[in-house]
Amino acid sequence: MNSVDRLNKIRDAVPSNIKIVAVSKTKPATTIEWLYSKSGQRLFGENKVQELEAKHEILPADIEWHFIGHLQTNKIKYIAPFVSLIQSVDSYRLLREINKEALKQNRIIPCLLQFYIAREEAKYGFSLEEAFLMLDDNKFHELSNVSIKGVMGMATYTNDEPQIRSEFKTLFGYFELIKSRYFVRDNDFCEISMGMTDDYLIAIEEGSTIVRIGSGIFRER
Repeated sequence: MNSVDRLNKIRDAVPSNIKIVAVSKTKPATTIEWLYSKSGQRLFGENKVQELEAKHEILPADIEWHFIGHLQTNKIKYIAPFVSLIQSVDSYRLLREINKEALKQNRIIPCLLQFYIAREEAKYGFSLEEAFLMLDDNKFHELSNVSIKGVMGMATYTNDEPQIRSEFKTLFGYFELIKSRYFVRDNDFCEISMGMTDDYLIAIEEGSTIVRIGSGIFRER
């Protein structure tokens, strides 16, 4: 089974309204272009700025690139001209810097707020309290070159399904709370990015609208 077959199998298993991001990190441009041309896949995700910038330069212009990794403020300028969605906004400082670079490009950059929901030290993200502080700040509303589309989170890497499900429920709860408090009239605040190769079906059951699948499509290198 090749990557197109694996992607089509995933498509058959999930509702048609779920966005599938093919996580193409570490994969060569030729592999991405083959999937692009044979399957019609247009959403791809990368977690390294340098790699994303290089691939964007040589791959078809209609690819929608999602940045899904930890983003350093000094690297935003390299992807600000073209990135379709930054899923991993994990601090107020980062959002302000994205806004600054988007303004230079005369763009509004779509973003998701990344929340820390896992029981692991290595994960980045807002706490709910930190998000409230940011969203309550009057200066937040001056960030006119970013658009908050929803939330993102990563569950703990574990085989414990009840734990994974609980963490996804937590993120869904954060989404609903933030939506009701700050974005109740904003129809664009509608995305919940959660679920990867090992847990995307659970994530969809718990309300995910975007799943990020790498090895499930490409297999490990």
